[in-house]
Amino acid sequence: MKLIERLVSQWALLGGALVFAIMIVTSVNVGAFGLDRIARMFSANISGLPGYEDFVRLAISCAALMFFPYCQLRRGHVVVDLFASSFPAAFVRFLDRLWLVIITLLALSLFYWMILGMLETISDNALSPVLGWSEWPFYVPGIISLFLWALTAGFQAIKGFEDV
Repeated sequence: MKLIERLVSQWALLGGALVFAIMIVTSVNVGAFGLDRIARMFSANISGLPGYEDFVRLAISCAALMFFPYCQLRRGHVVVDLFASSFPAAFVRFLDRLWLVIITLLALSLFYWMILGMLETISDNALSPVLGWSEWPFYVPGIISLFLWALTAGFQAIKGFEDV
């Protein structure tokens, strides 16, 4: 489990770096719009970053899923155990493992559909509208994220949370 924990933690840090890059690019773009307002008073023009929306859309699509495995590792997903506290401990553990199996199957299902989506994007030769970037490589981090999420939840279902 230590290897999974290390992989998932490093993956989340990479997602955080991507979010930081999005924040920097957004700040530069907003700053350019502000400077443009000032420059217009002097009959000048400062444009925003061309393709900003393309970059942010593609980067967010990667970063959003990169935190799911870490959240699963730390058991940070929403759990409703209000009524479960009145059940015997063994039944609560059974319910917990059942939900971990369901989460694993959900992540594997999403993993499968994401691969199909990437293959369709490759066959369509889909490009971002402004930058002209091929869109299929941006599926890869999502596919890796979903696999790591399934791996983490599956390991927790088999070993239990106590071993993490």
